[in-house]
Amino acid sequence: DGIAGVSDSHGRLNIAFSFWNEKDDHIKERLFGLSNPQGVHGESIKEAHFHLDNTPTHSYMKYLYKLPQAAFPYEDLIKENAKRSKKEREYNLIDIGIFDKSKYWDCFIETAKEDDDPEELLFRVTCYNRGSEPAKLHVIPQVWFRNTWAWGYDATKPSITQTGELSAQIKHKELGERFFQCSPSPNSCGKDDDIEPEFLFTENDTNYEDLWGTKNKEKYVKDAFHQRIVHGNKKAVNPQQTGTKSCAWYPFNQGDGVAPGECAVVRFRITKKQNDAYLDEERFDDIMDQRAAEADEFYWKINPMPMADDLRMIQRQALSGMMWCKQYYHFIWDQWANGDPAMPPPPASRKQIRNVQWKHMYLDDVLSMPDSWEYPFFAAWDSAFHCIPLAMIDPEFAKKQLDLFTREWYMHPNGQLPAYEWNFGDVNPPVHAWATFRTFKIERKMYGREDLDFLERVFQKLLLNFTWWCNRKDFDGKNVFEGGFLGLDNIGLFNRSDPLPTGGTLEQADATGWMAFYALSMLNIALELAKHRRIYEDIASKFFEHFILISDAMSYRHGDKTKSLWNEEDGFYYDAISWGPEWTHQMKVRSLVGLIPMYATLTLEPQVIARFPQFKKRMDWFIKTDMRSQVATLQA
Repeated sequence: DGIAGVSDSHGRLNIAFSFWNEKDDHIKERLFGLSNPQGVHGESIKEAHFHLDNTPTHSYMKYLYKLPQAAFPYEDLIKENAKRSKKEREYNLIDIGIFDKSKYWDCFIETAKEDDDPEELLFRVTCYNRGSEPAKLHVIPQVWFRNTWAWGYDATKPSITQTGELSAQIKHKELGERFFQCSPSPNSCGKDDDIEPEFLFTENDTNYEDLWGTKNKEKYVKDAFHQRIVHGNKKAVNPQQTGTKSCAWYPFNQGDGVAPGECAVVRFRITKKQNDAYLDEERFDDIMDQRAAEADEFYWKINPMPMADDLRMIQRQALSGMMWCKQYYHFIWDQWANGDPAMPPPPASRKQIRNVQWKHMYLDDVLSMPDSWEYPFFAAWDSAFHCIPLAMIDPEFAKKQLDLFTREWYMHPNGQLPAYEWNFGDVNPPVHAWATFRTFKIERKMYGREDLDFLERVFQKLLLNFTWWCNRKDFDGKNVFEGGFLGLDNIGLFNRSDPLPTGGTLEQADATGWMAFYALSMLNIALELAKHRRIYEDIASKFFEHFILISDAMSYRHGDKTKSLWNEEDGFYYDAISWGPEWTHQMKVRSLVGLIPMYATLTLEPQVIARFPQFKKRMDWFIKTDMRSQVATLQA
């Protein structure tokens, strides 16, 4: 979770960047923001950072962080936002004036992969002094191992050890051997001599003494670099030049610092090849430039249509942001509930609180996150929406995401998809089928290939999920659904996941509309599969009929004295509270709830219907027989 951080696919070896402007009382290692209670409108990041570029293979990545040259106003941001009401604008860095007169650093962080080996990583940090006066800066790239050895499962400890003037050996039992190889930096402080980094080492272990006043488990702890660089405490770091956390400290603070308009440049690499010689900076920069040019070519192919340069850049940065927000996600219910062997056990009550029905969960994957800072864990329907833009640039990753949520270590045995980590058993809008079919069609249109195996595999699992919805969220079996929270905490007057204080059942216009939409999405997929296997025509008929029944139930309640969710006088859908037959009360609150049923639309052209004779036969029968008199939706 560091600035512009990257890791291997299981979060074992991590690389990120930190900075110090000699004005803050600690080095800047992470982006700062406000928590939900602190923010005017909930969680809110209070930094200026930008995802500039990224490719599906991460062959080239570019990130911009704007570091103020004055002390960062942590307390001011907290206190001023606390004063403001929900109706007022948030208080941000730009409002403080800390960027006035361009008194900041533009820190561009680039990552590139070598030609012949994608595990050979090159990093370049270029920090421009945008102000009108000289300023001092410390650039501190960090390399560390996630602490898994302290859990008690495997005591094998990795290591990072300095082996040369400008290199350190990285050893891990699974990743093997690599080297953290640095290069001297040109002196941008008006001096002739290069700036050589100083390697610092410590352990990636908590400073218990500082936090809780208890004894540290390790002599050297994870905030050692802060102690050494900011406070000059040399005893904080390991003099043996070894540990599980390391950094290369580049101080651009000679004289008055970096001149206005000039830049500080840092280059280093993570490599499998031991080489104590200086990096070939010319070749290094050539590779960076080549990867950047390839990224330009890739994004031009993604969208070759005429477009204004600004709009093209917005699209590219948005897609790049999707790549930057991929994260390794690790959750094993058994470990979460029972704790780790070497750690204090969690309270026994943990086994009986949230997620107790999800004991099968074993997540160990790279996932697309809603936001790598504010929301660093998945939400099922967010992930489905992510897959639409992801399919444009990386259809394989998009398909894998959609497939994962239907696998047996994610999906509940009863067919429910996990919602999000604070309550896997909550309910998100059922958009997985829609996203699956959209991803299939995007790949077909943009890349000229059809992955029918993917479409059929996910469809088969979604049959279970659709059945779960019908069994669990259709209280009376009348095709009117309740769903609770449904992914939106700002759409209702009260918490729709809790039982009603009035008793009865909350019949939700949005939940019922989503289910009609779900039925149509499944109908679309079934017809697509029926082009290749005729047996899917029968399943298409099932979803056609189910859609008609849901639509009828929410709009007409034909043959039923219970009021529907549709209000003819207002021309709007409303939620309703039902206390049984003939006792239903509409809640006349106009919100997005009443518009969601409009999503459930589909046009079946005559030529499409004619392509599927069994489907057409069943549809004609359904309309022409006595079913017509039972379903008001089909009547003129």
